[in-house]
Amino acid sequence: MPITRSVDAYGTWPSPIDATLAASHDGRPEYVGTVGDEVWWTEPRPAEEGRRALVRRRADGREESVLPAPWNVRSRVIEYGGLPWAGVTRPGGGPLVVFVHFPDQRLYAYEPDGAGGPWPLTPVSATGGGRRWADPRLLLDRGEVWCVLEEFTGEGPTDVRRVIAAVPLDGSAAEDRSAVRELSDDRHRFLTGPRLSPDGRHAAWLAWDHPRMPWDGTVVMLGEVTETGPFTEVRPVVGDTDESVAQVDWAPDGSLLFVSDVSGWWELQRIRLDALGQRPGPDGAPDVIPSTSLCPPGRREEFGGPLWKIGLQWFHPMENGLIAVLHGTGTTALGILDPATGELVDAVGPWTAWAPTLAVQGDRVLGVAASPRSAYEIVELDTATGRARVIGAEHRDAVDAAYYPEPQARTFTGPGGREIHAHVYPPHHPGHRAPDGELPPYVIWAHGGPTSQVPLVLDLEIAYFTSRGIGVAEVNYGGSTGYGRAYRERLREQWGVVDVEDCAAVAEALAAEGTADRARLAVRGGSAGGWTAAASLTTTDVYACGTIIYPILDLLGWATDETHDFESQYLESLIGPLAEVPDRYRERSPLYNVDRITAPFLLLQGLDDVICPPAQCERFLDRTAGRGIPHAYIAFEGEGHGFRRADTMIRALEAELSLYARTFGIDRTDIPRLELMK
Repeated sequence: MPITRSVDAYGTWPSPIDATLAASHDGRPEYVGTVGDEVWWTEPRPAEEGRRALVRRRADGREESVLPAPWNVRSRVIEYGGLPWAGVTRPGGGPLVVFVHFPDQRLYAYEPDGAGGPWPLTPVSATGGGRRWADPRLLLDRGEVWCVLEEFTGEGPTDVRRVIAAVPLDGSAAEDRSAVRELSDDRHRFLTGPRLSPDGRHAAWLAWDHPRMPWDGTVVMLGEVTETGPFTEVRPVVGDTDESVAQVDWAPDGSLLFVSDVSGWWELQRIRLDALGQRPGPDGAPDVIPSTSLCPPGRREEFGGPLWKIGLQWFHPMENGLIAVLHGTGTTALGILDPATGELVDAVGPWTAWAPTLAVQGDRVLGVAASPRSAYEIVELDTATGRARVIGAEHRDAVDAAYYPEPQARTFTGPGGREIHAHVYPPHHPGHRAPDGELPPYVIWAHGGPTSQVPLVLDLEIAYFTSRGIGVAEVNYGGSTGYGRAYRERLREQWGVVDVEDCAAVAEALAAEGTADRARLAVRGGSAGGWTAAASLTTTDVYACGTIIYPILDLLGWATDETHDFESQYLESLIGPLAEVPDRYRERSPLYNVDRITAPFLLLQGLDDVICPPAQCERFLDRTAGRGIPHAYIAFEGEGHGFRRADTMIRALEAELSLYARTFGIDRTDIPRLELMK
């Protein structure tokens, strides 16, 4: 018997996916690893003031938090952080873990099966918010942990140096900072943690310098390991200013594996250590060393991605010589690559996105994956049997999955005939439909980065809108990753142009084909997506309203000491050299174009944000005042760049829905009414 569906206008449908439910499922597991026979990872706790918990899966399958609240396992290196923990099993004993505690950024050690609590390994710093640590490697035979040290040298956001450092496990450096041994010099502005060769004689790491970002150009550095001193014979061996190496590691046979985009796509390559005889020239350029591509020929897909956090992994060598790899175009898969034959066999399962974190334990590969019907969870692939299964952080439907949207991966045509990739989520409800002939409102989502992408996975924030009758289209605009270097370089000096045009092209195409109501289109985004949303309201008339979340609004301010060190020269490529095109910074900034805004907007901002500071929002609002533009501003105490607390996310989501309801003429009484100022 067919199910009778109630006929109600788009946007008015009731839904069990409320803001509280969406907030409770925000975030994903990260940084999977193994400690003995156990699998460990970090995962979000929105209800516990947004902390990141360290979780272990015991051999019998039980999951438990390693550390109670308020311990928060999260690094602030380059502000976006990186791998914050490492663990081993002591010979004849239990596990030992070292981790970064977010509030003070100190490195701690802990024996979770012992009697005592964590003890500090590093001192507190009074400058720049603390000495910070990331990407640790625990070396019991040396009694040390090796990791990236980020040290502030002054009060300015760019007064910082980074080196690879060795921290003693006995806690002696907690009071005596001289006990920390620096293994590298600070010739490079940025670097990753070291990877030790199988024989322990060499260390390899990535490095890069301003104005390049790591997806523009990085080099692989190689050094010889000494017993008590810094690395010696340090030299670049792979990479260049126009070649991005996203990851480096060692194969069991001692060859160096790395992911490079020298071909235009991030691909896995290998060099032999015995080919490293030639010294670099006086300009410090890498040796000219022949490398071998390990990827199957003719495959135009990515085996790497943007290094937004220190310690991300897209491949992991296995002891049997095979290599676990993440790869794909738009979507990603976990595969097992045989470097001898080039054969690549993918794990079978529903997953369409794998986070850049991998661990290996014998014949097993561990990763973090999601699908359009499931959030991110810990997945194990048994390479001996080919079986893949969920073993941790398992997705459980908090509501009937019939309320989830049915996404469509689509390619649209933009200006000049260029391709634009997007994921379209039409309104969907098992018990409601719209009247015949009515077109739904749609919100165009612009992702952050902008050198990033949105995956095709279940997101309850999207389902919050689609189950109420509001469509969502996530746009992987020109500049996004996952489609080769040429696609992501479309945004070079075109930020605020290509991203805005591509989002508008998708919106207009949905309206033209009869999928969306042209009069009820909105744009929203956070961080770089907040920039795109604001720039869209100042340069187009496509949208009836917009939601702008912790945005960049003033390019001149952002380029002149108003953001953190990592992105302080990002605009040199996104906009152009400030010294050469200063007018462009003003012309494109929403701050200087508020007179062009006619659509209502909602502005959401964390007051502790050091990446996109609230001062930019305040200047923007000052220029908006008195212009008759309906708007609302909500600032959140204790939130930084990216909301993590449940109460914040609930209020933000309900305010956003209220904006759309007011603008689109939708009657909803189940959410607080957003008061708009003029």
